[in-house]
Amino acid sequence: MNRSESRYFATAARMDEAFLTLLAKKDFEYITVKEICEVAGVNRSTFYLHYETMSDLLLESVSRMNEQFLACMEKDSDAFSAKLRNCPRDELYLITPDYLTPYLSYIKNNKRLFRTATENAAVLGMDKSYDRMFRHVFTPILDRYGVLQQDRPYIMAFYIRGLMAIISEWLKNDCADSITFVTGVIQQCVKMPQSETTNAV
Repeated sequence: MNRSESRYFATAARMDEAFLTLLAKKDFEYITVKEICEVAGVNRSTFYLHYETMSDLLLESVSRMNEQFLACMEKDSDAFSAKLRNCPRDELYLITPDYLTPYLSYIKNNKRLFRTATENAAVLGMDKSYDRMFRHVFTPILDRYGVLQQDRPYIMAFYIRGLMAIISEWLKNDCADSITFVTGVIQQCVKMPQSETTNAV
């Protein structure tokens, strides 16, 4: 990375931090480009060099936080996948507490950002973001159940959108319910019924 590129990304990082600082104090719809620029110490032309709209800045902030979470989780991904492949069938959930607890904690700690993101999910394409977040969890479990490859996109779409709906409802309630409670609700919704998996591998 040359010096010009370094300055470009450093400026973007300052605006991102300014956005998160303001978001901790007020709702997204009340944050202006002028405020972002004042807090970040840049001018309006610099903002528009990086982003076309405030929604672009929101998307970048959410993407950055999801990347940070994935980087953290992927450190233990091999052990996590091995556990999914080897645990007893009656303990096999499509989403486990080992994954949900840190992710829900992460959301709760950044609830204003994620609430704003879910409220603008269609614009931001959040379904694609969640698809990436949970794909490496679903894949070994669908392998265990012997689910056909042609069926998997539909099954994953069903579960991912359901997860998004539960998390969105939790955020609407300001994450008032405990993480343990929300984890239990999600597991009730996504555990594969044994009657449907009798012949699975």
